[in-house]
Amino acid sequence: MLSLTLYGIPNCDTVKRARAWLLEAGADATFVDFKKTPPTVPQLRAWARAVGWQSLLNRAGTTWRKLDEATQALACDEAGAVALLATQPSAIKRPVVDWGDGRITVGFGEERFAKLLAGERA
Repeated sequence: MLSLTLYGIPNCDTVKRARAWLLEAGADATFVDFKKTPPTVPQLRAWARAVGWQSLLNRAGTTWRKLDEATQALACDEAGAVALLATQPSAIKRPVVDWGDGRITVGFGEERFAKLLAGERA
């Protein structure tokens, strides 16, 4: 069985659903709280390479909307987005899942998670 790491914020509804789904599916998932253990710049760069920096940036969330335009403008490319997310981890789309085999995903969907647990690329 895969050893998963799920990154997010405990009070995020999507993170709650993903954690509950993984638990019910019998997956061994370690949870890392962004607020207590923010991702490092190298970790953010690796995620951005894996999923694309645009996918990592949650422009629909409250954190993004609270940022001033000048701060938002920093996220115009991968380097700027990584720098912003390093200081504003709540602006990362959640959950980020490291499936333990080189696969990284962002967001949650039951069908996609089922495929990923089965070892399929989703």
